[in-house]
Amino acid sequence: MNRHTAREKAFQILFQLDINDINPGEAAEEYLETMEIDEFLRKLVQGVATNKATIDNTISEHLENWSIQRIASVEKTILRIATYEIKYVEDIPTNVSINEAVELANTYGDEKSGKFVNGVLSKIVA
Repeated sequence: MNRHTAREKAFQILFQLDINDINPGEAAEEYLETMEIDEFLRKLVQGVATNKATIDNTISEHLENWSIQRIASVEKTILRIATYEIKYVEDIPTNVSINEAVELANTYGDEKSGKFVNGVLSKIVA
């Protein structure tokens, strides 16, 4: 599984976690019943779930006229994954994390999601 696909699967799993009350391992196994769980995918899901409070705090500090509670689950989940990558995964260039997040936002969000995600992540890395 390539990293783009792993991010997309992680997004789908973490989105489930955001709207349902289940643990990350259970969500990953439930979602990927027949597939072998990729190590990068596991790292993203576990990392975001474990560091969610710190990640949310980082995102909140860089929001203008928004609170994290007002952000739709799609954008919030994408921001969490990208923020985790930026802050905790050293072998991924920042611009790759941002570009992948914007791509996910354009795919799963509305027409303004990509710009919103890009803006928040740009402030985080500045």
